[in-house]
Amino acid sequence: MQKIKTFLTFEGKAEEAMKFYISLFEASAILNITRYGANAAGPEGTVIHATFSLNGQEYMCIDSTVKHAFTFTPAMSLFVDCETEKEVDRLFSQLSENGQIFMPLAAYPFSEKFCWVADKYGVSWQLNLLKK
Repeated sequence: MQKIKTFLTFEGKAEEAMKFYISLFEASAILNITRYGANAAGPEGTVIHATFSLNGQEYMCIDSTVKHAFTFTPAMSLFVDCETEKEVDRLFSQLSENGQIFMPLAAYPFSEKFCWVADKYGVSWQLNLLKK
């Protein structure tokens, strides 16, 4: 069965980002990592390709060997429905640290508690408290 996965392109921080993300969500893990070796196209030890899961959802990532004129954009974000206020508060605190806040954690007409942030790696997240 075909699966569609989000693919994240980093420039040297793929493994660091994966470890950070899996620390935030339950049932998360790095599933596999293939690294550049000595005399390879990329810096030794960086990620050629990796797969990780966040709460059962799989993602792929790489450390690009090419310096691109682009990076992550908030137009594409990871949307997380949070079960509790404590969870949305914790994720907001951790994901916004050394990142950027597009919409602060607050009540909005569409949500009693919501925020939109980019983390320190530039990945955009929307966090939403589910209505009870």
